Amino acid sequence: QVQLEESGGGWVQPGGSLKLSCGASGFILDYYQVGWFRQAPGKERELIACMPSIEGDTSYKDSVKGRFTVSKDTAKNTVYLQMSNLEPEDTALYYCATDCLWSVALWWGRGAQVIVSS
Repeated sequence: QVQLEESGGGWVQPGGSLKLSCGASGFILDYYQVGWFRQAPGKERELIACMPSIEGDTSYKDSVKGRFTVSKDTAKNTVYLQMSNLEPEDTALYYCATDCLWSVALWWGRGAQVIVSS
């Protein structure tokens, strides 16, 4: 079964950290670029990080640059989003997808909720 699934969301206080996982099954995630997206209440979905499928640097949205880091574990067929120094504005539903352009992604997960609040 082909599936992409996010996990690791939750509630955290401002300044805290969370690490999201994006696990793939039924296909090799390494063959695709991976986009991390988020959608905050009342706002449109936005791309926050794009990891290329081949060697190269991951790009980040300015608002998360320096605070969020994408990494991958090829053996586990999983990509991670390490989020540090979280702010209330980071509260959103976070998704991963097999492209950095949502409309052409073949697969995407159902999302992981992140709530940053004191």
